[in-house]
Amino acid sequence: MSTSTAPLTVVLQRTPQQPAERPRFRPDIEGLRAVAVLAVLAFHAAVPGFAGGFVGVDVFFVVSGYLITGLLRTETANTGRVRLGEFYSRRARRLLPSAAVVLAVVAVLGALLTAPLRRADLERDVLASALSVANWRFIAEQTDYLAAGRDPSVLLHFWSLAVEEQFYLLWAPLLALAARWAWRRRTLLGLTLLLGAASFWLSLHWSAGAYLSTPTRAWQFAAGAVIALLPVRHLPRWARELLGLGGLAAVLACVLLYDGRTPYPGTAALVPTLGTAAIVLAGEQHLVGRALSLGAPRAIGRLSYNLYLWHWPVLVLAEAHWGALHWGVKVALTAAAALPALAALHWLEQPLRRSVVLGEIPRRGLSLGLTAVVFPVLLALVVGAGTIRSLGPATPPDPAGLPPGARDGHSLLAARPAANAPTVPNPVQARQDFPPDGACEVDPADTVSPPCRFGTGEDRIVLLGDSHAGQWFSAVLGIAAQHRMSVEELVKQGCPLPELQVVNPQLGRTYHECDTWRANALARIAAGPKPKLILVSALNRYTADRAALLRGWERTLAPLRELGVPIVYLQDTPIPGRDVPVCVSGHPDSTAACDFPRGEGLYADPLAEEIAAGKFPGVRSVEVNSVLCPGDGRTCPAVLEHVLLYRDDSHLTNAAAVVLTARLDQLLTEAGAFGTGGWTTLLHDEFDGPAGSRPDAATWQYDLGTCYPGCPAAQWGTGEIETMTDSTANVRLDGQGSLEIVPTRDAAGRWSSGRIESRRADLAAPAGGVLRVEAKLALPDVHGPAAAGYWPAFWALGGKLRDGYTGWPGVGELDVLESVGARGVFGTLHCGTTPGGPCQEPNGLGSGEQPCADCWGAFHTYTVEVDRSSSPERVRWLRDGREYFEVTADRVDPAAWDRAVHHGSFLILNVAVGGNLPAAYGSSPTATTEPGHPMKVASVTVSTRS
Repeated sequence: MSTSTAPLTVVLQRTPQQPAERPRFRPDIEGLRAVAVLAVLAFHAAVPGFAGGFVGVDVFFVVSGYLITGLLRTETANTGRVRLGEFYSRRARRLLPSAAVVLAVVAVLGALLTAPLRRADLERDVLASALSVANWRFIAEQTDYLAAGRDPSVLLHFWSLAVEEQFYLLWAPLLALAARWAWRRRTLLGLTLLLGAASFWLSLHWSAGAYLSTPTRAWQFAAGAVIALLPVRHLPRWARELLGLGGLAAVLACVLLYDGRTPYPGTAALVPTLGTAAIVLAGEQHLVGRALSLGAPRAIGRLSYNLYLWHWPVLVLAEAHWGALHWGVKVALTAAAALPALAALHWLEQPLRRSVVLGEIPRRGLSLGLTAVVFPVLLALVVGAGTIRSLGPATPPDPAGLPPGARDGHSLLAARPAANAPTVPNPVQARQDFPPDGACEVDPADTVSPPCRFGTGEDRIVLLGDSHAGQWFSAVLGIAAQHRMSVEELVKQGCPLPELQVVNPQLGRTYHECDTWRANALARIAAGPKPKLILVSALNRYTADRAALLRGWERTLAPLRELGVPIVYLQDTPIPGRDVPVCVSGHPDSTAACDFPRGEGLYADPLAEEIAAGKFPGVRSVEVNSVLCPGDGRTCPAVLEHVLLYRDDSHLTNAAAVVLTARLDQLLTEAGAFGTGGWTTLLHDEFDGPAGSRPDAATWQYDLGTCYPGCPAAQWGTGEIETMTDSTANVRLDGQGSLEIVPTRDAAGRWSSGRIESRRADLAAPAGGVLRVEAKLALPDVHGPAAAGYWPAFWALGGKLRDGYTGWPGVGELDVLESVGARGVFGTLHCGTTPGGPCQEPNGLGSGEQPCADCWGAFHTYTVEVDRSSSPERVRWLRDGREYFEVTADRVDPAAWDRAVHHGSFLILNVAVGGNLPAAYGSSPTATTEPGHPMKVASVTVSTRS
């Protein structure tokens, strides 16, 4: 054995001196462990009346501080040093093997019993627990021990073990240094009190991590250490009795009186901590000490570590498999956990602790401990890597690639998706599918929102509320863009917008920051330029007190109503109350298993009821719950039309919010949120009428044959092969609010179709204003070779063309929408002369083919705007409110621009067959082209704004 005198080596080596005297065994402390573990077990099993059982962890911390300090202090008294190698070897032999077995079992059972997404989380938890940093992992994930937002981790209880092991790693070297520098007991006691006071101060001021972090729990270890360092030898009997009885009463009172609403740890933790310290200080020769020294408490105390290790995974895995359990069942499961705990105690912990071979040389115990760490780490890496690969991509989906949402009606999407369509986002994507608003959804500790203005419009929409308002950020931003506005976001996590006093579980106390933030947000809105719209939303479950909730809303809404701007309350969305992505990951082919009860998911909304009753003048209310939880069945869906709606147990995925953009815009418009916006409607038709009837003759006229009167351009000038008719076989209403234009083919192979024009030919942008032409339509639902030759279109021609039907392209043509052969869609401006000219005729200035996989069969809103209010003037094309192409006046000769866009136009809806454009894309009609597929038009609107 080495006899090196290097400082660190001397500290770690066994010296040739007489073996150190071990501290006197305290049977009452072994019994005190029983009190601690039974309190924790009752709390975890949700036994009524034991909601404060979490204080059992505090008891363990104080006891550990006392025992470890006493052990190390006794060693320094006997040997003048601390042998760190032996100390850590003993800790490793006692603690790590039992923990490693639990971690290994959890990793394997988790792979068999839990859903894939939860399994991936679990394997990460195994890694953190094996490395004794579980508490920091849970802090990083903002896990709340008393009311976790997601399903609780199977290894959540390892946070306290991590705290203890971090204490061992830091405290033992500190005492080793104290021994080396010959610190007196009084000096060490003073240092312990100082460190304990600093830790307690930190626990009061670092709220977010106070429950789980080592620095904010160190003062409880210090409390036990102080007892071990006090120069108290004997206390009077009356003092021992008083300390014992008072201490036990304090601990039991906390177990019975504390609950999840108790701000913790904070000052509330003083009671169980000082109570435990009093019991320990009293010694064992008193009533409480003798009771704790009885056989039963001591037996449970000896089992406490292994029972603590095993009980929580048993409970959580059982609930993951069978769902929520009654507390009686949880008690039975906790009792059953005693079986593996007893096996681990008798066949693992005690043999390893008493092993002469392992105890003879410290490095053997340390090697055993290292093995106990490495084994579950490797197991977790193997299992976790396979799980993560199976979950698919983790990057949230691109909003531009999402299916378009329906603007109205009972469906979420504009077109029903294919039966085999994938779920979007997938579960692992959903976990990360947050609104892209950066730091604008401020944390609980913040009291002021940063400047969060999105978009370029001078007019703005204010989005105000908590995270349930923030979930709508993408939708509101899209709506603002459509209305040429910007968005100011004022959103704070967990902060009720109505003026209510609540306890924030992350901070562990009354949420004063919320009150300050709310006042600052309202003041900012009042001080700035008036917004055009204030959109408010919030979780509606902060209180069940209807009167208090309405009073809180009145106090918040009063200063907003004084501004005299539109206020819209967006009702809260359904609350699943379960980790939806985890559930869906376990039921990819039967997502209905993740639906949740309607009665639990949808709460009554007092504010919406009062708004409907006219109690809040100037405030309107809108909701999307009739779509998110359709019908009147007993459940609400977690996945609707292949869209995964929720990213956790209560918030919408960003994908769901994006899909709901068009609907929310429609609801806000109908609620008068944008007023008329200065818009004047020139033409509007929703094609209501009985099935098989003709479109309104006062609004529309037919084009017939193959050219205009006088045939200035045969085959409509574009080489089409169909003949246009006024037959209802080609042009008709479907009786469900849509116009159908249907290409047909007779037995001789002759094609017919329909082409209608607006009677009005004076549709023009006013000087300095805007013209908007839009239609909600679905292109013919035909694909592949069957779609060859199809050429549906919605467009506008210069009104002067009707003066003899000559002058194209100089009179101007705006193709709002064209498409051929079930491909993409086009937007084009024609002007000037042909060939060539300022608009590069005959092709025109076009967007090029824009991809739209579901445009053929799904309703979309296609829009063209002639904007004479900007400089330079411009024409822009939009699909579902999103601009995708623009032509500005500075690209065109001024005279040609004037003739093309400054004069009236008429509209055309048609489905051509064949012609130059399909031919250019290799899509001319063939024998396989299928007739009978209609273009459906739900509405056409032309409006102007001066």
